[in-house]
Amino acid sequence: MIIGISGSATPDSSTDILVREILKGASANKSQRKFIRLNEARILPCQACGKSPEPDLCFFHDDAYQILQLLTTADSIVLGSPIYFDSVSAQTKLFIDRGNCLRPADFTNRQVQKFRKPLLAGKKGGFVLVAGDYGKFDSALKTMRAFFIWAGIEIKFELTYQTKSFETGEAGNDIEILSKAFNVGKAMAG
Repeated sequence: MIIGISGSATPDSSTDILVREILKGASANKSQRKFIRLNEARILPCQACGKSPEPDLCFFHDDAYQILQLLTTADSIVLGSPIYFDSVSAQTKLFIDRGNCLRPADFTNRQVQKFRKPLLAGKKGGFVLVAGDYGKFDSALKTMRAFFIWAGIEIKFELTYQTKSFETGEAGNDIEILSKAFNVGKAMAG
């Protein structure tokens, strides 16, 4: 199964469109797919609890908990975000912070910081970043890469899209980026 997550606040945004197009490409190879909009999810911020929630994934049983559990069943993971102030959206960052649980801390020796194997190790994935004309990707790229590395997801693609238009869903009119997204999905499922 391939799971696509959009961190856009706007329904049918370019971020949503590109994540969905990747899922569509994946389904060409008969892969199951699921699309999630973080803006519709109830997600509490990470509280850096400092203790193990085991046997649970996290102490908070909100929508982030359910999404994180779902990711453990996925083969591939796609995360998309618009660029806000040179970084990922608040929705995306909130979810990424809750992903702290994806690499459980080993609390057997409180003098040494140690972590167990990432829960998503062996999974593949990638991300989509969408910016306006003056958007800068550097900071958001670092954030997304750090999340994927932390979670143990092998990064197979990084898709960036920049537009001068303020129209919602402008990526839907760009045949070149739609084709790239579709082919990324096809490769992910292959």
